[in-house]
Amino acid sequence: MSQNNLRVLISSEQIQARIVELGAQIDKDYPEGPIYLIGILKGAYVFLADLSRAIKRSTRIEFMAISSYGRGKTSSGEVKVVKDLDTVIEGADVVIVEDIVDSGVTLTYLTQLLQQRRPRSIRIAALLDKPERRLRPVEVAYVGFQIPDEFVVGYGLDYADDYRNLPDVCILEQS
Repeated sequence: MSQNNLRVLISSEQIQARIVELGAQIDKDYPEGPIYLIGILKGAYVFLADLSRAIKRSTRIEFMAISSYGRGKTSSGEVKVVKDLDTVIEGADVVIVEDIVDSGVTLTYLTQLLQQRRPRSIRIAALLDKPERRLRPVEVAYVGFQIPDEFVVGYGLDYADDYRNLPDVCILEQS
């Protein structure tokens, strides 16, 4: 880790303020019944925890693990489910909680997979959105921040399993 430099892109204070706004919007959009928040492991776990506390209505938490990166900085383009849901989502309102929307390949695959399970609705909440990198169109209903095409770590996001514990979102600059 010592050969890399970090530059704060989004502070923890900015993140927390935006999550409160996202939670209020989700409460407004789903006035009744529980919402299933499906966190995509590992990167979304911090965002999911804070977002679930910002939502005032009933939420149920589920996790999925999807692999498309390996240990590199770019997506391999091959998507596979590593951990599936532990519950049935048929007839439920679902919000997929993702750390970052990049190429859109993973979320396109995941949305199609979950639609086959016949939920009432599916929306996406993403802490970060990199629209410049999009290869597949993805509609993200709840976006924390749009960011430039930089490699970011912190607040759950990693590089080779490091940096997830940083409170801020930082640009990783290799020296």
